[in-house]
Amino acid sequence: MQLVSDLVAHIPEFRDVYEKHVFHQGGVLPHVFFWEVVQDTVRSFLGEGPCAGDWRRTLAFLEEQSCRGVLGVDEVIVTSFLGDLPSPQEPGHAIVHQLPPVMATRFVRIRPRG
Repeated sequence: MQLVSDLVAHIPEFRDVYEKHVFHQGGVLPHVFFWEVVQDTVRSFLGEGPCAGDWRRTLAFLEEQSCRGVLGVDEVIVTSFLGDLPSPQEPGHAIVHQLPPVMATRFVRIRPRG
């Protein structure tokens, strides 16, 4: 849950998504929340999300968190961010070529075919 709080603090554009998430879920469910983070990040990458946070800031923040080596944080980032990025046939897949080093390495491990 700290990861979610830190993300919203660093990238305030996620505040509305966070508040809706808490309202609908009755609390913070990090894996569920990160589905929306992926969607907004890909929209930003495609230039389709005028209200979404800049995708570069999101990737930079998640890379910084990935470098910390915190098991719960890594689990959320790998499972619910990297694992939910678009597949090769989906719009926005090219974002995987923009992943910073630690996340790129983990992405290749979980999805070697993209």
